[in-house]
Amino acid sequence: MQDWAEVAIRTLMAVAILFLITKILGKRQVSQLSLFEYITGITIGNLAATIPMERESTWYLGLIALSVWVLTTLSIEYLQIKSKKVRDLSDGKTTILIKDGKILEDNLKKERLTLDELMEQLRSKNAFKVADVEFAIMETSGEINVLLTKDKQPVTLKDLNIQQLPEKEPTAVIMDGQLMEQQMAYMGITQQWLDAKLKEKSLTVKDVFFAQVDPQGELYIDQYSDNVQLSKVQDSNQAVLTLLEQCTTELQKLASGSSEQQRKQLYEQCSQSLKEAIQEMQPVNTSKP
Repeated sequence: MQDWAEVAIRTLMAVAILFLITKILGKRQVSQLSLFEYITGITIGNLAATIPMERESTWYLGLIALSVWVLTTLSIEYLQIKSKKVRDLSDGKTTILIKDGKILEDNLKKERLTLDELMEQLRSKNAFKVADVEFAIMETSGEINVLLTKDKQPVTLKDLNIQQLPEKEPTAVIMDGQLMEQQMAYMGITQQWLDAKLKEKSLTVKDVFFAQVDPQGELYIDQYSDNVQLSKVQDSNQAVLTLLEQCTTELQKLASGSSEQQRKQLYEQCSQSLKEAIQEMQPVNTSKP
């Protein structure tokens, strides 16, 4: 086998192995990473990258190294689930940075965090004044979460003694011009109801790029862009026709009410010209794509 073909096959194999490893390790590997997960991701990526380019006959040893890393990672994650001490050892502990509105300087130094970096993190949480912060903590992922003082927290329905019923998430019922039958059944929506709603807007399912129904039964519709442009053109034509028809009516009234023969003829000629213009525009308005 030629070298380029062997490298191509090994690369495809490495991609497949990395995808399989990511599925095995779970979603945590693609979300906020802990220190150990960060190291694991870098190491596995480096090991997988060396496999396609290894020219020696022992390239398969890279697969063994990958397997050891994956098994080790799975073992540690299992122990993390079972033991708080293992979690603290591998991921570290959270660090309190602000308590009762007071910045804890020793903890800032411990995390090697400057005041500028702390303020940047606070601003990202919409806390622009340290005085507004009751409590701030650095998570094991490095993210800083903030609890505002009571008077700076937004008012909730519970504060106003208003009971709020549980609410379902909005559901897509049309995507790419296709009905989402499972979602419709989940929301208790029939195709007859949906067709009636679309008919009110002179639309069919094929005209809709995306449609979504909220728990209150409100239907949001996003048409294909070309249909939207066509609709705008049709609305514009209809507006012009309506205006011309009004002008024609007014000219006819002026002609019938005029006592001067010359002025009356002028009004009638203008009215006739507008009627001809309306007739010429009519096919454009009623034509279909």
